[in-house]
Formats: sequence, structure tokens, C-alpha cells
Amino acid sequence: MSIMGAIVGDVVGSVYEGRAQKTTDFPWLGPGSRFTDDTVMTVATARVLLTGEPYAAAYRDLGRRYPAAGYGPGFYQWLMADDVPPYGSFGNGSAMRASPVGWACNSVGDVLAEAERSARVSHDHPEGIKGAQAVALAVYLARTSTAKQDIRTEISDRFGYDLSRSVASVRPGYRFDVTCQGSVPEALLAFFDASNVEEAVRLAISLGGDADTQACVAGSVAGAFWGLAGSDLTRQVWPFLPADLQTVIDSFDRRFAATGGERADP
Repeated sequence: MSIMGAIVGDVVGSVYEGRAQKTTDFPWLGPGSRFTDDTVMTVATARVLLTGEPYAAAYRDLGRRYPAAGYGPGFYQWLMADDVPPYGSFGNGSAMRASPVGWACNSVGDVLAEAERSARVSHDHPEGIKGAQAVALAVYLARTSTAKQDIRTEISDRFGYDLSRSVASVRPGYRFDVTCQGSVPEALLAFFDASNVEEAVRLAISLGGDADTQACVAGSVAGAFWGLAGSDLTRQVWPFLPADLQTVIDSFDRRFAATGGERADP
């Protein structure tokens, strides 16, 4: 399933946000596990790509259905007000919701343009737009059989992110950071260091930062690269989702998830 990599990361990471988890050895799911704003907004992006409705309308509609999902204060104010313009944000909310773009678009140019549209309605700072584009492009490259090193090079060269590091080198000094520029590159490192989807999610959480969002980003790219068809990871997380979100995910998969990773190579 296409965007379930992002949602798996979000649900698993939900109980570790702000807890400075610095190891990959932790319970995968537990009583406090839940979907958060990352899932709600990812599904909203998927709905836009299915229906063609405006991004702002979809974000507000689904966001208001789940007002306690954990939105940041600036985005929450935007979400609950009508016809409010973008507010110059470079928070990672633009990046966490961008992965469906990488599945729905079929060229680099289309991915970059659509990711910008998805971000700009709220996160119109250049770094907010760049974060969304980086995640969407990484997903697109991953699901179109691009080698991992080529994905690393493309994202690093295009966006100026330092992806030469490893999670192990970053983890000790890393702190909670909700900016795109301070969290998206590190989340991508978790994918590059991993050999499967679960490992990517665990590595992202082990940074000890914005765990649900960074696991959402890492999971989205890992899911596109290795695939989640028939995966226990998806089956475990699916019951956490309400029916209206499940319906959008199913519809998105039927339309866009004809191809994907299903690879075994690191």
C-alpha cells in the first residue's frame, strides 16, 4: 500500500514524540499508540490528488474532523479559521503531508510543482516548500526504482541537505526540532541507513526528536522503496485508523499504487 509507510511511521512514533528516545529498542505499538496530525494531513493530501479540490479546503475539512490530532499552534489557528492566508511557516508540517505527491505525479517537474502547491497554502516560507518537495521527490524516486545512493545524491544536490551523515553520528547531539531544515534531512538519513521499512522507522524515532513526524517521513520513503504490499506493518496499524481515512487510502491505492518498491537490497 502506497502512503501507509508514512502512516505506519506516524502511529508507531506517536508515543515517542518529545521523549528523547535514543535507541531503536522500544515497543513497536502500545496502548498509547494513535494516529496524529501527520496521518490526517497525509490523507488530506491524498484526497486532493484524487478529487482535485483545493488543498486548503481539504486540510481544513479533515483537520476539523480531528481537532485533537496534535497540530502545532500556528497551523491550528490557520486550520480553524476561514480564508486565512499562509503564515510564512517553515515547520515540518508541510513535509509530513507531502508523500502522496510522490505517488500521484509521474515526472520530477510535476512532483516539485505539486509539492509546492501542497505546502504553499500554509507553509509558504522557502524552507517549508523545500521540505515538502524533498520528501515528495524522495518518495517518487524510491517508487520508480532509483538506487538509494542516487536518491541521496539527487536530494542533497537539489536541496542542499547534508545527507553524508549517519543516524549514529547525528543521534547523540540531536534535539527536538520541528523545522523542515532541522528535521527533514535527519529523517531521510534514517531511510538511507536502513535495510527495511521497520528499521527506517526505528532509526527515525531513535533520533530523539519529533518522533512521529520524522518516522512518518522516513516511513514514507522506505515504504515506497521496499514496498508494503501484504506487510504485517500495515495490518498492525490499519485498525488504528477511522473508516473515513481508510476509505481515502483505499481509493488512493486503487488509483495510484500500481508500482512500488518490493526490493530487498539496502
